[in-house]
Amino acid sequence: MTRFENLSLNPEDLLYGQAEEPKGHRAVRVALLLVASFVVSVAYFWIWTSVLGKDSPKMVILKAQNASWRSKVAVLNLKMDACEEALDALDMRDQNIYRSIFGMNPIPHEVMAPSRVDMEDLEGTATLKHSYMRLENLMRRTCANSKSYDEIAGMSKRAGDMASCIPAIPPVNPDKRNYNLSSPFGVRIDPVYGGLRSHTGVDFAAKAGTPIYATGDGVIEKVDFLFYGYGNIVIINHGFGYKTMYAHMSTINVVEGMKIKRGECIGGVGKSGKATGSHLHYEVIYRGTKVNPANFYDLGMSPKEYASMVRKKEADSPAVLRSSFRVRTK
Repeated sequence: MTRFENLSLNPEDLLYGQAEEPKGHRAVRVALLLVASFVVSVAYFWIWTSVLGKDSPKMVILKAQNASWRSKVAVLNLKMDACEEALDALDMRDQNIYRSIFGMNPIPHEVMAPSRVDMEDLEGTATLKHSYMRLENLMRRTCANSKSYDEIAGMSKRAGDMASCIPAIPPVNPDKRNYNLSSPFGVRIDPVYGGLRSHTGVDFAAKAGTPIYATGDGVIEKVDFLFYGYGNIVIINHGFGYKTMYAHMSTINVVEGMKIKRGECIGGVGKSGKATGSHLHYEVIYRGTKVNPANFYDLGMSPKEYASMVRKKEADSPAVLRSSFRVRTK
Protein backbone atom coordinates (compact mmCIF):
# COMPACT_ATOMS: atom_id res chain seq x y z
CA MET A 1 0.00 0.00 0.00
CA THR A 2 2.92 2.29 0.59
CA ARG A 3 3.82 2.46 -3.06
CA PHE A 4 0.32 3.70 -3.96
CA GLU A 5 -0.23 6.22 -1.16
CA ASN A 6 0.74 9.19 -3.37
CA LEU A 7 -1.26 7.98 -6.44
CA SER A 8 -4.41 9.87 -7.45
CA LEU A 9 -7.10 9.42 -10.20
CA ASN A 10 -6.95 11.90 -13.04
CA PRO A 11 -10.59 12.80 -13.87
CA GLU A 12 -9.78 13.73 -17.45
CA ASP A 13 -8.21 10.46 -18.61
CA LEU A 14 -9.43 8.24 -15.72
CA LEU A 15 -5.82 7.11 -15.10
CA TYR A 16 -3.93 6.91 -11.85
CA GLY A 17 -0.77 9.02 -11.57
CA GLN A 18 1.62 10.62 -9.09
CA ALA A 19 -0.16 13.25 -7.03
CA GLU A 20 1.23 16.79 -7.36
CA GLU A 21 2.46 18.47 -4.15
CA PRO A 22 0.79 21.80 -3.36
CA LYS A 23 2.93 24.84 -4.03
CA GLY A 24 4.83 26.15 -0.98
CA HIS A 25 5.03 22.83 0.83
CA ARG A 26 8.59 22.18 -0.38
CA ALA A 27 9.73 25.64 0.62
CA VAL A 28 8.21 25.17 4.06
CA ARG A 29 9.96 21.84 4.50
CA VAL A 30 13.30 23.34 3.43
CA ALA A 31 12.82 26.27 5.81
CA LEU A 32 11.94 23.93 8.65
CA LEU A 33 15.01 21.84 7.87
CA LEU A 34 17.25 24.91 7.97
CA VAL A 35 15.72 26.11 11.22
CA ALA A 36 16.14 22.71 12.77
CA SER A 37 19.76 22.57 11.62
CA PHE A 38 20.42 26.03 13.09
CA VAL A 39 18.79 25.09 16.39
CA VAL A 40 20.80 21.87 16.55
CA SER A 41 24.01 23.78 15.77
CA VAL A 42 23.32 26.41 18.46
CA ALA A 43 22.49 23.71 20.96
CA TYR A 44 25.66 21.83 20.06
CA PHE A 45 27.75 25.01 20.36
CA TRP A 46 26.16 25.84 23.73
CA ILE A 47 26.76 22.32 25.05
CA TRP A 48 30.35 22.40 23.69
CA THR A 49 31.29 25.75 25.21
CA SER A 50 29.05 26.17 28.26
CA VAL A 51 28.42 22.65 29.46
CA LEU A 52 31.65 20.94 28.44
CA GLY A 53 33.80 24.11 28.81
CA LYS A 54 35.48 23.69 25.44
CA ASP A 55 36.88 26.59 23.37
CA SER A 56 35.21 27.80 20.28
CA PRO A 57 37.11 27.48 16.98
CA LYS A 58 37.74 31.22 16.90
CA MET A 59 39.01 31.14 20.49
CA VAL A 60 41.29 28.25 19.63
CA ILE A 61 42.80 30.29 16.77
CA LEU A 62 43.20 33.39 18.96
CA LYS A 63 44.86 31.38 21.72
CA ALA A 64 47.27 29.85 19.24
CA GLN A 65 48.16 33.32 17.95
CA ASN A 66 48.52 34.63 21.51
CA ALA A 67 50.83 31.74 22.44
CA SER A 68 52.93 32.48 19.36
CA TRP A 69 53.28 36.16 20.28
CA ARG A 70 54.06 35.34 23.89
CA SER A 71 56.87 33.08 22.71
CA LYS A 72 58.26 35.88 20.54
CA VAL A 73 58.07 38.38 23.44
CA ALA A 74 59.80 35.86 25.72
CA VAL A 75 62.64 35.50 23.21
CA LEU A 76 62.84 39.30 22.96
CA ASN A 77 63.11 39.58 26.76
CA LEU A 78 65.91 37.00 26.80
CA LYS A 79 67.81 39.06 24.25
CA MET A 80 67.20 42.21 26.30
CA ASP A 81 68.54 40.38 29.38
CA ALA A 82 71.77 39.73 27.48
CA CYS A 83 71.90 43.36 26.34
CA GLU A 84 71.41 44.61 29.90
CA GLU A 85 74.24 42.41 31.17
CA ALA A 86 76.53 43.74 28.45
CA LEU A 87 75.52 47.34 29.24
CA ASP A 88 76.09 46.77 32.97
CA ALA A 89 79.65 45.62 32.22
CA LEU A 90 80.23 48.63 29.96
CA ASP A 91 78.81 50.97 32.61
CA MET A 92 81.17 49.55 35.23
CA ARG A 93 84.21 49.97 32.99
CA ASP A 94 83.08 53.39 31.86
CA GLN A 95 82.34 54.81 35.31
CA ASN A 96 85.00 53.08 37.43
CA ILE A 97 87.89 52.69 35.00
CA TYR A 98 87.89 54.78 31.83
CA ARG A 99 86.37 57.99 33.18
CA SER A 100 88.33 57.66 36.42
CA ILE A 101 91.64 57.28 34.55
CA PHE A 102 91.09 60.54 32.71
CA GLY A 103 89.67 62.33 35.76
CA MET A 104 86.23 62.71 34.18
CA ASN A 105 83.14 63.12 36.30
CA PRO A 106 80.82 60.11 36.37
CA ILE A 107 77.69 60.10 34.23
CA PRO A 108 74.83 61.56 36.30
CA HIS A 109 72.57 58.92 37.79
CA GLU A 110 69.44 60.47 36.31
CA VAL A 111 70.83 59.94 32.80
CA MET A 112 71.30 56.21 33.31
CA ALA A 113 68.24 55.64 35.52
CA PRO A 114 65.23 53.94 33.89
CA SER A 115 62.74 56.40 32.49
CA ARG A 116 59.24 56.54 33.87
CA VAL A 117 56.62 55.80 31.24
CA ASP A 118 52.91 56.00 31.96
CA MET A 119 51.60 52.49 31.38
CA GLU A 120 48.17 53.87 30.51
CA ASP A 121 49.65 55.64 27.48
CA LEU A 122 50.84 52.32 26.02
CA GLU A 123 48.77 49.83 24.09
CA GLY A 124 48.83 46.08 24.67
CA THR A 125 49.01 43.69 27.59
CA ALA A 126 51.04 44.26 30.74
CA THR A 127 53.75 41.91 29.42
CA LEU A 128 54.00 43.82 26.16
CA LYS A 129 54.08 47.18 27.96
CA HIS A 130 56.85 45.96 30.27
CA SER A 131 58.91 44.79 27.29
CA TYR A 132 58.36 48.13 25.56
CA MET A 133 59.61 50.02 28.62
CA ARG A 134 62.69 47.80 28.86
CA LEU A 135 63.48 48.41 25.20
CA GLU A 136 63.11 52.18 25.63
CA ASN A 137 65.48 52.18 28.62
CA LEU A 138 68.02 50.05 26.78
CA MET A 139 68.00 52.56 23.95
CA ARG A 140 68.51 55.44 26.42
CA ARG A 141 71.41 53.69 28.14
CA THR A 142 72.99 52.76 24.81
CA CYS A 143 72.79 56.37 23.66
CA ALA A 144 74.31 57.63 26.95
CA ASN A 145 77.15 55.10 26.76
CA SER A 146 77.83 55.99 23.15
CA LYS A 147 78.21 59.67 24.05
CA SER A 148 80.38 58.77 27.04
CA TYR A 149 82.75 56.69 24.92
CA ASP A 150 82.96 59.52 22.40
CA GLU A 151 84.11 61.78 25.25
CA ILE A 152 86.61 59.17 26.42
CA ALA A 153 87.93 58.79 22.87
CA GLY A 154 88.50 62.53 22.76
CA MET A 155 90.28 62.45 26.11
CA SER A 156 92.42 59.49 25.06
CA LYS A 157 93.83 61.56 22.21
CA ARG A 158 95.16 63.89 24.90
CA ALA A 159 96.52 61.05 27.02
CA GLY A 160 100.05 62.08 26.13
CA ASP A 161 99.42 65.43 27.78
CA MET A 162 98.16 63.81 30.98
CA ALA A 163 101.63 63.08 32.37
CA SER A 164 102.63 66.73 32.17
CA CYS A 165 99.29 68.00 33.51
CA ILE A 166 99.03 65.97 36.71
CA PRO A 167 100.61 67.92 39.61
CA ALA A 168 103.77 65.92 40.25
CA ILE A 169 106.44 68.20 41.72
CA PRO A 170 106.70 70.30 44.93
CA PRO A 171 105.47 73.88 44.53
CA VAL A 172 108.79 75.21 45.87
CA ASN A 173 112.36 74.13 45.26
CA PRO A 174 112.86 71.12 47.59
CA ASP A 175 116.10 72.55 49.00
CA LYS A 176 115.57 71.96 52.74
CA ARG A 177 117.67 75.01 53.56
CA ASN A 178 115.01 77.28 52.06
CA TYR A 179 111.74 75.84 53.42
CA ASN A 180 110.17 73.95 56.29
CA LEU A 181 107.15 71.64 56.08
CA SER A 182 105.23 73.36 58.86
CA SER A 183 101.83 71.67 58.65
CA PRO A 184 100.85 68.44 56.85
CA PHE A 185 97.48 67.41 55.42
CA GLY A 186 94.86 66.25 57.95
CA VAL A 187 93.44 67.30 61.30
CA ARG A 188 95.41 69.86 63.31
CA ILE A 189 95.03 72.54 65.99
CA ASP A 190 94.09 75.80 64.27
CA PRO A 191 97.00 78.25 64.82
CA VAL A 192 94.64 81.27 65.02
CA TYR A 193 91.36 80.10 66.54
CA GLY A 194 92.57 76.96 68.32
CA GLY A 195 90.66 73.70 68.45
CA LEU A 196 90.89 70.78 66.07
CA ARG A 197 90.21 71.63 62.44
CA SER A 198 90.70 69.89 59.12
CA HIS A 199 93.75 71.11 57.24
CA THR A 200 93.06 70.51 53.54
CA GLY A 201 96.54 71.18 52.22
CA VAL A 202 100.23 71.27 53.06
CA ASP A 203 102.05 74.34 54.41
CA PHE A 204 105.55 75.20 53.22
CA ALA A 205 107.07 77.78 55.56
CA ALA A 206 109.59 79.91 53.67
CA LYS A 207 110.87 83.47 53.43
CA ALA A 208 108.58 86.03 51.85
CA GLY A 209 109.14 86.19 48.12
CA THR A 210 110.39 82.60 47.77
CA PRO A 211 109.35 81.57 44.22
CA ILE A 212 106.28 79.38 43.83
CA TYR A 213 106.10 77.14 40.77
CA ALA A 214 103.20 75.49 38.95
CA THR A 215 103.23 71.79 39.73
CA GLY A 216 101.70 70.77 36.39
CA ASP A 217 100.61 72.15 33.01
CA GLY A 218 97.25 73.87 33.01
CA VAL A 219 95.27 77.07 32.76
CA ILE A 220 94.99 79.75 35.43
CA GLU A 221 91.37 79.40 36.54
CA LYS A 222 91.24 81.92 39.35
CA VAL A 223 93.32 84.75 40.77
CA ASP A 224 92.06 86.54 43.87
CA PHE A 225 93.43 89.09 46.32
CA LEU A 226 91.88 88.94 49.79
CA PHE A 227 92.66 90.27 53.28
CA TYR A 228 91.13 87.23 55.01
CA GLY A 229 91.05 83.44 54.70
CA TYR A 230 93.47 82.18 52.09
CA GLY A 231 94.58 85.70 51.20
CA ASN A 232 96.07 86.04 47.73
CA ILE A 233 95.41 82.82 45.81
CA VAL A 234 95.97 81.21 42.44
CA ILE A 235 94.00 78.19 41.24
CA ILE A 236 95.26 76.20 38.26
CA ASN A 237 92.98 73.85 36.32
CA HIS A 238 95.17 71.02 35.02
CA GLY A 239 92.39 69.11 33.31
CA PHE A 240 91.77 65.39 33.79
CA GLY A 241 89.93 66.24 37.01
CA TYR A 242 92.90 67.94 38.73
CA LYS A 243 93.22 71.43 40.17
CA THR A 244 95.80 72.98 42.49
CA MET A 245 95.52 75.99 44.79
CA TYR A 246 98.34 78.23 46.05
CA ALA A 247 97.41 80.51 48.98
CA HIS A 248 98.80 83.29 51.23
CA MET A 249 100.97 84.53 48.33
CA SER A 250 102.80 87.86 48.51
CA THR A 251 103.02 88.40 44.74
CA ILE A 252 101.12 86.87 41.81
CA ASN A 253 102.72 86.78 38.36
CA VAL A 254 99.80 85.37 36.36
CA VAL A 255 96.25 86.29 35.36
CA GLU A 256 93.13 84.26 34.77
CA GLY A 257 93.00 82.41 31.45
CA MET A 258 96.78 82.22 31.07
CA LYS A 259 98.25 78.89 30.01
CA ILE A 260 100.98 77.70 32.33
CA LYS A 261 103.62 74.98 32.19
CA ARG A 262 104.99 72.85 34.99
CA GLY A 263 107.96 74.60 36.59
CA GLU A 264 106.92 78.15 35.64
CA CYS A 265 106.92 80.70 38.44
CA ILE A 266 103.46 81.96 39.35
CA GLY A 267 104.33 84.20 42.30
CA GLY A 268 106.01 84.38 45.66
CA VAL A 269 105.47 83.07 49.20
CA GLY A 270 103.81 85.49 51.61
CA LYS A 271 101.50 85.79 54.61
CA SER A 272 98.37 87.39 53.17
CA GLY A 273 94.98 86.51 54.62
CA LYS A 274 94.72 84.47 57.82
CA ALA A 275 98.37 83.56 58.35
CA THR A 276 100.62 83.71 61.40
CA GLY A 277 103.80 83.67 59.34
CA SER A 278 105.18 83.62 55.82
CA HIS A 279 104.24 80.34 54.15
CA LEU A 280 102.58 78.72 51.14
CA HIS A 281 99.37 76.78 51.65
CA TYR A 282 99.23 74.26 48.78
CA GLU A 283 96.21 72.10 47.89
CA VAL A 284 95.49 69.40 45.31
CA ILE A 285 91.85 68.99 44.29
CA TYR A 286 90.80 65.90 42.38
CA ARG A 287 87.29 65.82 40.93
CA GLY A 288 86.08 68.30 43.50
CA THR A 289 87.65 66.58 46.52
CA LYS A 290 90.70 67.93 48.34
CA VAL A 291 93.30 65.16 48.61
CA ASN A 292 96.69 64.87 50.30
CA PRO A 293 99.24 66.75 48.15
CA ALA A 294 102.04 64.60 49.59
CA ASN A 295 100.80 61.77 47.38
CA PHE A 296 101.75 63.74 44.28
CA TYR A 297 105.25 65.07 44.86
CA ASP A 298 108.64 63.81 46.01
CA LEU A 299 110.46 66.08 48.43
CA GLY A 300 113.53 63.94 47.91
CA MET A 301 113.88 65.39 44.42
CA SER A 302 117.32 66.89 43.79
CA PRO A 303 117.30 70.70 44.21
CA LYS A 304 119.73 70.95 41.27
CA GLU A 305 117.40 68.89 39.07
CA TYR A 306 114.49 71.08 40.15
CA ALA A 307 116.43 74.28 39.41
CA SER A 308 117.47 72.90 36.02
CA MET A 309 113.83 72.21 35.15
CA VAL A 310 112.87 75.76 36.17
CA ARG A 311 115.63 77.30 34.03
CA LYS A 312 114.53 75.22 31.04
CA LYS A 313 110.93 76.37 31.44
CA GLU A 314 112.08 79.99 31.68
CA ALA A 315 114.08 79.56 28.49
CA ASP A 316 111.18 77.91 26.64
CA SER A 317 108.56 80.42 27.77
CA PRO A 318 110.13 83.50 29.34
CA ALA A 319 107.72 85.63 31.35
CA VAL A 320 108.63 88.77 29.41
CA LEU A 321 107.08 87.24 26.25
CA ARG A 322 103.65 86.75 27.85
CA SER A 323 101.27 89.34 26.45
CA SER A 324 99.04 89.07 29.51
CA PHE A 325 101.80 89.01 32.11
CA ARG A 326 101.59 91.31 35.08
CA VAL A 327 102.61 91.38 38.74
CA ARG A 328 100.28 92.35 41.53
CA THR A 329 101.06 92.64 45.19
CA LYS A 330 98.77 93.18 48.13
